Amino acid sequence: MKIQNICCIGAGYVGGPTMSVIAQKCPDIKITVVDVNASRIAAWNSDDLNQLPIYEPGLSEVIREARGRNLFFSTDVDLAIEQADMIFISVNTPTKTYGLGKGMASDLKYIELCARQIARVATTDKIVVEKSTLPVRTATAIKNILDNTGNPVQFQILSNPEFLAEGTAVMDLFNPDRVLIGGEETAKGLEAVQALVDIYSRWVPKEKILTTNVWSSELSKLTANAFLAQRVSSINAISELCEQTGANVTEVAKAIGMDSRIGSEFLKASVGFGGSCFQKDILNLVYIAKTYGLHQVADYWEQVILMNNHQRERFAHRIVKTLYNTVSDKKIAFLGWAFKKDTNDTRESAAIYVADYLLNEQALIQVYDPKVTAQQVYTDLNYLNSRTEVENEVLVKVHTSAYQACEDVHAIAILTEWEEFNTYDWELIYQKMQKPAFVFDGRNVLNKELLEKIGFTYSAIGR
Repeated sequence: MKIQNICCIGAGYVGGPTMSVIAQKCPDIKITVVDVNASRIAAWNSDDLNQLPIYEPGLSEVIREARGRNLFFSTDVDLAIEQADMIFISVNTPTKTYGLGKGMASDLKYIELCARQIARVATTDKIVVEKSTLPVRTATAIKNILDNTGNPVQFQILSNPEFLAEGTAVMDLFNPDRVLIGGEETAKGLEAVQALVDIYSRWVPKEKILTTNVWSSELSKLTANAFLAQRVSSINAISELCEQTGANVTEVAKAIGMDSRIGSEFLKASVGFGGSCFQKDILNLVYIAKTYGLHQVADYWEQVILMNNHQRERFAHRIVKTLYNTVSDKKIAFLGWAFKKDTNDTRESAAIYVADYLLNEQALIQVYDPKVTAQQVYTDLNYLNSRTEVENEVLVKVHTSAYQACEDVHAIAILTEWEEFNTYDWELIYQKMQKPAFVFDGRNVLNKELLEKIGFTYSAIGR
């Protein structure tokens, strides 16, 4: 089965980069990325590649090569579905905020809407690929919808979870650790799996392409993110012990990371993990375990989330305690708002929660992030109902430079590990600040000796 036309429903952090790289690597396949958000599609089509809706190193170069040749962005969802041989579903699956499973289960309403739209529009057989992170057995639900709406079209459902790290997504797509494809173990199912294998094998070594049944594929994605988040929470738990005992968490992480059985990845102590996947996927895993009555399993994984929340609160509490147990009317600069460097994604960023804690203590927050807009900062805080204004006094100000953000502040909190922070003139920043001047390094990225020599009181996670 040769695929000539691909449609991807959802032009977000996964759909946009993934389809762009497939288009670059497979110039003979027409790929159309569709979304009902007209402003997002307009941004993808912008002549100014600096205005793409997401920031990802290397993405603009890929877009420049493929867009208009065989890569297209459109709001005409029905047309793209009708023309496609293969349809990727890459829409948002947030944690439910209502009803059964509230706070843990994935909200699949957008997935269901996609399935119903595909069933309504399709007039020829389609391969439907789950790209969104989904609970186990979602493929069965999608197939039930597609097969029971009166449409005689034949559908094959595949699971092809993404394993992208924001900030390195393009490189992850160029050279993935593995590509996972799950399908039905029937003749038609295996044929559909092979069609997708043939696309990826254009640039991915075949030994890195794994095929499984659908349910193994779905569960593998949740499990991978749970294991990575577990490592972050594990080293963060040790960071608190280090602070009490005089150990240095960076040295501890290096020592254990040299053990080949453990490895060094995801052992960097910090104010906590964020992003769209880790918390959502672990909560989903917890919900699935509870649904099957596996309460000890659920409790085990839920502790990873509790440790992450504790780390955020502990960092904020340290700021208050160090500033003489009050931050009321004190200015605190936040350097970094994105959940990690090299992305403008702020979902579940530790900065949001630390800011909310300090705002409740009546602090004044001044924010600088090289890729996050002021509008996004205020949107994030509004989502938590944070008090950003009191009696017409603005409590949160977003600046276009770090030097502006640090003007006249009592303390600086490093919330994202942007490499540019180490290039600043910290002596100049020190001169601009209230004295004594404090730096709270939530990402362990700054030079402690340099800052202390200048005159800062420096405090970092785990040391």
